[in-house]
Amino acid sequence: MAAPPQGDLLPGTLEMLILLTLRREPLHGYAIAQRIQQTSADLLRVEEGSLYPALQRMLIEGWVSAEWGVSARHRRVRIYTLTPAGRKQLTLETERVGRVLDGIARVMRLAEA
Repeated sequence: MAAPPQGDLLPGTLEMLILLTLRREPLHGYAIAQRIQQTSADLLRVEEGSLYPALQRMLIEGWVSAEWGVSARHRRVRIYTLTPAGRKQLTLETERVGRVLDGIARVMRLAEA
């Protein structure tokens, strides 16, 4: 199944997906993208052109921290970790997206009636 274009995601959704992914463990950028793709059964694909600017914004906001490490392929990578501010933001984003999805579900149910 083809992945939706990045522009089709709700605002804030990419950040929420990244925060959710980092909640489990610190990861480098490519691993974050892979984990989102695997977890979504290949329905969601995060392109580098969207991922790294989002991570940079999240660093500026203080939602994630980063330190240099080495990947499994022995490459130098930035490893991102969820911060306490990121956990708080994740709660806010999860609630917001949940409300939007509830609204969409209501419209869909009315359309089927």
